[in-house]
Amino acid sequence: MTHELEPVLTRIAEALERLAPPRPLEPDFTAARLFRHDPASGAFHPAPDYPLPLAALVGVERQKDRFVENLRRFADGLPYNHALLWGVRGTGKSSLAKAAFMDVARASPELKLVEVDRDQVTALPALFDALRGRAERFVVLCDDLSFEEGAAAAKALKSALEGGVSGPPANVLFAATSNRRHLMPRGHGEDKGLVAAAEDAEEEVSVSDRFGLWVGFPPMDQANYLAAVEGYAERYGLSAGGLERRALQWAQLRGGRSGRVAWQFIRDLAGELGRPLPL
Repeated sequence: MTHELEPVLTRIAEALERLAPPRPLEPDFTAARLFRHDPASGAFHPAPDYPLPLAALVGVERQKDRFVENLRRFADGLPYNHALLWGVRGTGKSSLAKAAFMDVARASPELKLVEVDRDQVTALPALFDALRGRAERFVVLCDDLSFEEGAAAAKALKSALEGGVSGPPANVLFAATSNRRHLMPRGHGEDKGLVAAAEDAEEEVSVSDRFGLWVGFPPMDQANYLAAVEGYAERYGLSAGGLERRALQWAQLRGGRSGRVAWQFIRDLAGELGRPLPL
């Protein structure tokens, strides 16, 4: 009887193997310093090094010093804080995070950066568990974070940062950028009752308390804007008559001054002059 069942059992076992999800490949973090994480497959996709040097970011010296110091402590295995970079759009929050990482990683080859999409915050606890205990040290970066999905995403992030009974991973520093200090979406709670909206708001605001380091980016004034333009122009050897006047006209057409607007002006000028720039 057992002999007769062997082919049937074999077919059942083969069918179950085909239905089972493939075992995720062991990540290879030697391929790059920057990675994008795909929570659906568990894969870590290598990305090229960030090209903009930290010294090129002008008008945010205080922010650079605070973020870099915290990052160096993390790389050296010293106590550190998760970091929230918040403030006006276009002021260089994301650029500073990546440029600072590149600057510190040159002296710390075990330091890696993993970028996650803000719509995939609910996958952070699983990601942190996957990185826990590895020899590398990881900066997990989420750009433009806000809780458009509501309290579920906020709870997932709190769970990741607190780590449950096992505690947060000692080899992970979470950094997020946001246009809003408390990460709440605009129009929050308009379609909910007052009690539900208040509870969700409390859940979301409490997440910002999990960040020990808050780095604020105020609006850029005219002097800092022109300093950024002149710094970029000098770094990349761009010369043009009436540079300040043209830069101010560009900002007026864009409706404001920021590091992003300064860089976009420089890209336009470089294109006009036929000069290459880092992406």
